[in-house]
Amino acid sequence: MPPDHLVTSTDGIQIAYRQSGSGPPLVLVHGTSADRHTFRFVGPILEQHFTIIAVDRRGRGESGDSTAPYHIEQEFEDIATIVDALPEPANLFGHSFGATVALGAARICRNLRRLILYEPTPGIAVATADLLAKLDALLDENKRDHLLSMVMTEFAGFKPDELAQFQSSPIWKPRVAAAHTIPREVRAEQSYSPDPSVFAGISTPTLLLLGSESAAWARRGTEVVRSLLHHSEVRILDGQGHVATMTAPGLLADEIVQFLTQI
Repeated sequence: MPPDHLVTSTDGIQIAYRQSGSGPPLVLVHGTSADRHTFRFVGPILEQHFTIIAVDRRGRGESGDSTAPYHIEQEFEDIATIVDALPEPANLFGHSFGATVALGAARICRNLRRLILYEPTPGIAVATADLLAKLDALLDENKRDHLLSMVMTEFAGFKPDELAQFQSSPIWKPRVAAAHTIPREVRAEQSYSPDPSVFAGISTPTLLLLGSESAAWARRGTEVVRSLLHHSEVRILDGQGHVATMTAPGLLADEIVQFLTQI
């Protein structure tokens, strides 16, 4: 299904998103290897309360891709362009790499109401140099299925049966098509070191979500962002890891709705 909207980012690349539901706007930004369909479980719950803007980040779906060397700052601009084009102040949710993108976008948005970040890891060494070299080699050999499988087990913590189920789903194919974006995004996030002085003036109320079962790198990333954003609070997703968007959409939606509807 094609997107409802295309916006042109600051470098001329078109970024696609699908809009659904009604109510205050809530922009959803997905993580590495994903696209807007990663919100297929939590989205229908959230659209009962909000107008959902589910973004396809650059390099996947109907969105364009970088023609010049890729920089994470391009993605900050993409999301800020969408948020600032909305007719009223918008809420912004980012997951994983998308949470780091949302963090960077928050610094330049003019139309941001509240911010929710689920396990961002700016500057955190999630992947070893050896693992990144393996991903590069798989990409060079065009073994995209193998590359994506390795990412889902090494990063997302998928068990064999969960991976098999994912591989048999209709969203596996488009994920494979966007596999070339994975190594560059991992490197970009690990090398992105936010300047505390730049974020010190941000007063946007922010919720940081962390799974109780998530890996140490997720906890470290949450701590880093908590130190950057003085108007933030941390809530724990009990019994969950890095992909509550799929494993516990009701729990995740409850936390989002509670934070965004409180006075």
